[in-house]
Amino acid sequence: MIDYANIPSPCYVLEEEKLIRNLELIDSVQKRAGITIILALKGFAMFSVFPTIKKYLPGTSASSLFEARLAREEFGGQLHLYCPVYPEKEFPELIEGATHISFNSLSQWEQFKEKTLLTHISPGLRINPEYSPVETEIYNPSSPLSRLGIRAKVLGDKLPEGIEGLHCHNLCESNSQALLNTLEQIEKLFGHHLPRIKWLNLGGGHLMTAKSYDIEHLIQVLISFKNRYPHLDIYLEPGSAVAWETGILRATVLDLIETPGPLMKSGVRSQKSEVVFETGIYPPTQKLFALKGQVLDPIFLIIAMLDVSFTAHMPDCLEMPYKPRIRGAREPQAKEPRYRMGGLTCLAGDVMGMGDYYFEKPLKVGDTIIFEDMMHYTMVKTSMFNGVKHPSIGIVNRNGIFNLVKEFDYQDYKNRLS
Repeated sequence: MIDYANIPSPCYVLEEEKLIRNLELIDSVQKRAGITIILALKGFAMFSVFPTIKKYLPGTSASSLFEARLAREEFGGQLHLYCPVYPEKEFPELIEGATHISFNSLSQWEQFKEKTLLTHISPGLRINPEYSPVETEIYNPSSPLSRLGIRAKVLGDKLPEGIEGLHCHNLCESNSQALLNTLEQIEKLFGHHLPRIKWLNLGGGHLMTAKSYDIEHLIQVLISFKNRYPHLDIYLEPGSAVAWETGILRATVLDLIETPGPLMKSGVRSQKSEVVFETGIYPPTQKLFALKGQVLDPIFLIIAMLDVSFTAHMPDCLEMPYKPRIRGAREPQAKEPRYRMGGLTCLAGDVMGMGDYYFEKPLKVGDTIIFEDMMHYTMVKTSMFNGVKHPSIGIVNRNGIFNLVKEFDYQDYKNRLS
C-alpha cells in the first residue's frame, strides 16, 4: 500500500511493478508473433525507467531531433525516425545513429534522398491507408484532409528507387480488430508494393495492455499476415500500451468553492419568485431564483480547487476530451452533492468540464486527490503555462519504496523563456 502522505504534491508517480507487468506482456506478443515492438517516445519518454524498458524492447521511435537525441543518449538500440516534415538544418544531426527513417511525402524523400542513401539507414515512406477507427478529429491521422502519409493514388504503381519500407500509423488506443481492418486496407491499396519492400511499420495505437484487449486475436492477425509476407520485418511502436495504468498524478485540494446550484433555463429572470435551496457543503442556505411555476431540483455543485492544472498538467483531458478517473470517486446520481475539479491557473477553462464526481465523504481542504492512469501522453504534453510549478516525478519501486526522481523550480520555468 502506497503512503501518499510521503509523496510531494503535485507529483506524477510511476509504479515499477505495473510497468514491468506491461512490458512482459508486450514482450510475449513480439516473441509469439515473430515481430519487433519498440517504444514510441511521443507517448512515453520517462527516461529514468529506460534501463527497465530496454530489457524488453530493442529500440525506440522518435519524431523530432530532441526525441532522437534522448533515444541515443538514454536508450540505444534501434532508432526509427518519422517526422511529418524534416527541417534541413537539423537533418544531419537527426539521422545520427538511426536505423530506419520514414518520409511523409515524395517531395521530402527527393529532398533528402542523397543524404539518406549515403548512410546505413533503411528508408521508407509513410502511407495513408484512408481508414482509421479514431472518431476524435484531432487524433485521426487518416481524415480526408490529413497531412500525414501518402495516399495510394499519389504513390502510384511503383515505389521510388531506394525505398525499403512502408510506415502506417492510423490507430489511437485501438483494438486488434482495428489492426485487422488496417492490414486489409493496406493490402487493398498498397498490396502490390509489399513484395518489393523489406519492412512494414504499423505505428502505434495498439492498446494491448488494456484488460479488454484480445491478445490472442492480435497474435493471430499478425501471424496470418506474416505467413502471407514472410520476408517482411514487422514493427509496432506503441506508446500508451507501455505505460498504460502504470501510475498516477497526486494532487491536493487547496480550496472549495460553492456555486449557486441548479443551472437556469434560458436565463430569463422576469416574473421571478424566490425559491430556497440548501446548497454547498452542508448547509449553508442560499436564495436562488426560478421562473414562476418552474420546478427545479437542487444540484449541490462544489468546485474543488487543486494544486494542479488541466491545461498545463493534463492537457489531453481537454484535447480528447475525456474525464479522468479519480480514486474513491464515482459518477454522481440525481440530487447527490457533486464536485467539479478546478485547476490553479487563471485560464477560465482550466477545469474538468467533462463531468463531475461524487465522494462518499465530503471533501475538505488538504485532502489528497489521485488521478488514475496519468503516465502515457499526459507527462510528455505538460507545460509551465502561467508560471505554475510543474508536478514532481517519482517512482515506487517493486519493494513499495518511493523515490523522488525530479523536482521542478523557478529556473525550469525561466529557462524556457528569454
